[in-house]
Amino acid sequence: MTAAIDPFHAIAISRLAHQLQAEGRSIIHMQFGQPSTGAPAPAIAAAQAVLASDPMGYWESPLLKARIARHYRDQYGLDVDPEQIILTCGASPAFVMALSCVFQPGDRVALARPGYVAYRNTLKALHMVPVEIACGTAERYQLTAAALAAIEPAPAGVITASPANPTGTIIADAELAAIAAVCKARGIRIISDEIYHGISFVGAASSLLSHDPDALIINSFSKYFSMVAWRLGWLLVPPDLIDAARARMGNLFLTPPSLSQHAGLIAMDCAHELDGHVAAYAANRAALLAALPGMGITRIAPPDGAFYIYADIGHLTNDSMAFAEKLLRETGIAAAPGIDFDPVDGHRFLRISFAVSTPETHEAIARLGPWLAAQAG
Repeated sequence: MTAAIDPFHAIAISRLAHQLQAEGRSIIHMQFGQPSTGAPAPAIAAAQAVLASDPMGYWESPLLKARIARHYRDQYGLDVDPEQIILTCGASPAFVMALSCVFQPGDRVALARPGYVAYRNTLKALHMVPVEIACGTAERYQLTAAALAAIEPAPAGVITASPANPTGTIIADAELAAIAAVCKARGIRIISDEIYHGISFVGAASSLLSHDPDALIINSFSKYFSMVAWRLGWLLVPPDLIDAARARMGNLFLTPPSLSQHAGLIAMDCAHELDGHVAAYAANRAALLAALPGMGITRIAPPDGAFYIYADIGHLTNDSMAFAEKLLRETGIAAAPGIDFDPVDGHRFLRISFAVSTPETHEAIARLGPWLAAQAG
């Protein structure tokens, strides 16, 4: 039987935003979690050279795999065999591969609610059962070891994300260790989405691999490395799953684009430029956190990392999709409705991405103030 999955509502908002922009409207694109900056300049230069000299083809870069392995040693103090790293066409195929490597149709997999829309829908598409755990202010919108210990019966797996989408919250290292301990005791396999590592405002995020060598780790060049359209990511698997993961990558997706792999290798040594982007995100975050409470937006998830404001707008609406469309049409600000991330309570939340330029952030604040005042009035 074909699985029924929900639409990604932010895509509909984005389509409308681009339609309005084509009509001449001034649009600020805060609907997607994508940097407004491009790939690092040295990576683009390398790609241009490769275009002129290499016909390219199906290929998996051993140099890039080795460089990613060194990243785990340098960043987390972990020794990783480059063969444990499967290069993918972004994080989404890595997620499909991870799920299909370790779970069967019908398996129950726990995840936080609110959480990234594709977690729930990809599980459903693969005929697995999402077990959503409500996470609110008391839990800082994150999964806890206690919550995982309380699920009966124990799920086959759990998806963690730190920093998380849509909230930006980070799980403390001690809590990650406690989650890993509960999962080991209960036989729960962990898939850890770490695509926002490198974008943190409260100290570096820890990798779950530090606490569970059997965890499957997903990462991407789309966020910190500012390479969304290059479609490049990786899945890190334990040694016993290398063959299973490689078989899935080869049959379902072949290889990531060769050009992207060449550029990604260079991007990994462009920290100076990339950290400059993070500094801009920090400035945008500070501006929004300073301005929004004065506009009546006071209940905001703690944006420890990533580049999102997840705000409770329940005093203004009970329909976040209609609210997002009205906001876009009347102010030119595109934002994501909370129903994408939380099918139960998301009708009263809005996610705003501050991965835009700082001038755009200030312009959004200028437009939001009078508009929100009118809605409240």
